[in-house]
Amino acid sequence: MNQPFERLMARVESLVTRIESVLPKPLSAPDWTVSVAYRYRKRSSGHGALEPVKHLGTIRLTDLKEIEDQKEKIQRNTEQFVSGQPANNVLLTGSRGTGKSSLIKACLNEYSTRGLRLIEVDKADLTDLPDIVDVVSGLPEKFIVFCDDLSFEEGESGYKALKSILDGSIAAATPNVLIYATSNRRHLLPEYMMENLTYTHTESGEVHPGEVVEEKISLSERFGLWVSFYPFSQDEYLAIVTQWLSSFGVGAPAIEAARTASLVWALERGSRSGRVAYQFARNYAGQHADIKGP
Repeated sequence: MNQPFERLMARVESLVTRIESVLPKPLSAPDWTVSVAYRYRKRSSGHGALEPVKHLGTIRLTDLKEIEDQKEKIQRNTEQFVSGQPANNVLLTGSRGTGKSSLIKACLNEYSTRGLRLIEVDKADLTDLPDIVDVVSGLPEKFIVFCDDLSFEEGESGYKALKSILDGSIAAATPNVLIYATSNRRHLLPEYMMENLTYTHTESGEVHPGEVVEEKISLSERFGLWVSFYPFSQDEYLAIVTQWLSSFGVGAPAIEAARTASLVWALERGSRSGRVAYQFARNYAGQHADIKGP
């Protein structure tokens, strides 16, 4: 073999290696023993990977107050899921900071010892969900695919991908996968007044929704279980503040003394949410370390 040909072959092999390095690779399974929660991350090269979450939140179901009805629905559905019984994909909607995401994380902590696992997927990566399902299908564990703060703008590719997946294909093929999503929008897409012009009326007064409106509600309808969250009243907010201050070791007299400060804190932020209550409790407990209870 002459030298020019050898040099040509070496250049060809180098070119093939470079091309292979940038081509998308099949999603590989991570080490499932490292964690009970994983994030799906897509690199600039187009390669996706399931990365273990090394530092998990410790929130428990008992930490979440004033959302008992919502907690009961989510816990019952998750219990059915880990027990191998039929269960639904879940859409949690409503006011910000009311515990939607925390409730899902608390369920993971509650049921991880029984084989529950969680995979967090950003809405931009939902088109890769079939690849994720292929990796986990057949495993004995139960997987919740968690999509936080889910909403779409017109034309986003993840919308149709998720819509197709929720239409029964996951439930039929992979009984160990459910989708739990949170959103501030009930119908996941922005709605405009002009779309009401697509409504038509018959002579009898029957209303027929236009195709645009039908499309906007079709995705949320594919979730089998809807759980709604609402703004907290002042008493509910104060109860949550008390819960978090107690968890930080603040004694009862100090908690009572913090009542006015917690209301001012909420007023300044324009919200009486569970998130605001938690933030106040962290701030107050950190500044008053000397007044903790026994």
